Parts: sequence; C-alpha cells; structure tokens
Amino acid sequence: MYWTLELASYLEDAPWPASKDELIDYSIRSGAPLEVVENLQELEDDGNPYESIEEIWPDYPTKEDFFFNEDEY
Repeated sequence: MYWTLELASYLEDAPWPASKDELIDYSIRSGAPLEVVENLQELEDDGNPYESIEEIWPDYPTKEDFFFNEDEY
C-alpha cells in the first residue's frame, strides 16, 4: 500500500467518519483511480470507522505543514 498526495486527495471530501467499506464505495462512486480502491482494500478493518484521512495516511499534510501566510494576501 502506498499513498501519494494525489491519491489521498480523492478522499478529502469523503463522508468522515466512515468505515472501510464506505470509503471503498465512495472512492468507486467518485471516480477515484484504481490505486485508491486497492489501498483502501488493504486497510485493516477492526469495525471502527476512520475519523479522517490522517488515520489512513498519518503523513497526510495539513494546512500547518505549508508556510503560506493567508493574512498577507
């Protein structure tokens, strides 16, 4: 399983919190690449919903990771 920023971006608008099956269904319906579906299928399913993309890919960058100052513009 590997994630890239591009692949993970397909899950940004997913209906969080969501179970593994809900995320797979969402990615198929939204037209995400096959790699996204394959990555989701490899996730462990303990029955608990995932709260956000960070639980799937802990290294997912957040707004704090960018040094863009929105107040300047």
